[in-house]
Amino acid sequence: MNQSIKSIGVLTSGGDAPGMNAAIRAIVRTALYYDLKVFGIKHGYQGLILNQIEHLRSHDVAAIIQRGGTILKTARSEAFKTEEGMHTAFENLKQHDMDALVVIGGDGSFRGATEFGKRYGIRIVGLPGTIDNDIYGTDVTIGYDTALNTIVEAVDKIRDTASSHDRMFFIEVMGRNAGFLTLRAGIACGAEAILIPEVESDIHKFVDYLENGYRRKKSSNIVLVAEGEKEGGAFEVVKKLQPYLKDYDVRVSVLGHIQRGGSPTAYDRYIATKMGVEAIKALLNGKSGIMIGIQNDKTVHVPIEKAIKIHKSIDLNELEIINIMNV
Repeated sequence: MNQSIKSIGVLTSGGDAPGMNAAIRAIVRTALYYDLKVFGIKHGYQGLILNQIEHLRSHDVAAIIQRGGTILKTARSEAFKTEEGMHTAFENLKQHDMDALVVIGGDGSFRGATEFGKRYGIRIVGLPGTIDNDIYGTDVTIGYDTALNTIVEAVDKIRDTASSHDRMFFIEVMGRNAGFLTLRAGIACGAEAILIPEVESDIHKFVDYLENGYRRKKSSNIVLVAEGEKEGGAFEVVKKLQPYLKDYDVRVSVLGHIQRGGSPTAYDRYIATKMGVEAIKALLNGKSGIMIGIQNDKTVHVPIEKAIKIHKSIDLNELEIINIMNV
């Protein structure tokens, strides 16, 4: 292994995701195992600019594997997008003698890390941490499994009310401009229909679903709407469908940020730990400018530039499952 690295920094950036703490724990303890010094950077890139940097030891990451959110905090940073902001961040890295940086976040976080690494020659490794699961090069991202389970649990509870009152619920799900959460949650909770940004014709198919009289067959109707759906969120969709909904008792529920919180599932803890260990090993082996991903349950190295440039496509064949399950 390349022992030229003596000290590393770790930060979380962008939206928080369950499992980030498990990743931080794995990074810190793996670094200590290989006699590296570790610094935690608070509030993402903004904290790097403001020099909010702390030396981390093993006890600092004790009993955090089960906690949601991120102990390092996270924030957006407009200042880091400027030359002056990046230069200040670099000076603070040098002040603490950091040789490399591990960034846990989504594509926006990776873009900043890539530019920073190129401009100042900093060794960078990324870990995909986002509930959206929209990062190319990995089957799953840290936080996705927990968010998926949170959505299914919430929808199951809403269905109890929907069944009791013969109501139709439009439930808005997070995911930015990606429908991964909506599609998989729709299958898992038995939704009657889903609306995702990847398929423009979905809303028209839904009108067909209404006109075919499905309400007579079911005591409840659950429609999942991705927040990035091209027609708008759940409220906007209901407004546009109003002429077709006159015979229905319609309610709208926006799940919101409960999808980002909570104790991570066993699977998220597992992949976060696995990725964290591999991130340190990759740095010690001279790797940089890569993201650690999971493919077929094995860790892989994906060039960060590839991860942020290539669009991760959804498996549209899974849409057929929704239709088949609603015959």
